[in-house]
Amino acid sequence: MHELPISESILEIALRHADKAHAKRITDIHLVIGQLSSIVDESISFYWDIISQGTIAEGANLHFRRIQTKLLCLDCNQYYNPGKDDLACPSCHSSKVKVVAGEEFSLEAIEVEA
Repeated sequence: MHELPISESILEIALRHADKAHAKRITDIHLVIGQLSSIVDESISFYWDIISQGTIAEGANLHFRRIQTKLLCLDCNQYYNPGKDDLACPSCHSSKVKVVAGEEFSLEAIEVEA
């Protein structure tokens, strides 16, 4: 259910930037989402179709780009992509790790018609 306020924020940002560009219509929204985020693409799309009705963003295509999880082992300084169920470092098996990528969520680009 947290996708509703997220979708509302995306719409607000898109409308604000489209207004500054004097756009007549928003055609595409490009989102970047890390694998570790709990955001579900289908839920964002579902809410988007509802909340964008009657705005210049109605009918805009949503594009989702997922960022793979990348960790840094704090013991051996190895960067790696973890397995599905195992976050331990594949080199030294340490569980002292730092997330380097995979928690992102951003609106990367908005395409408009002027």
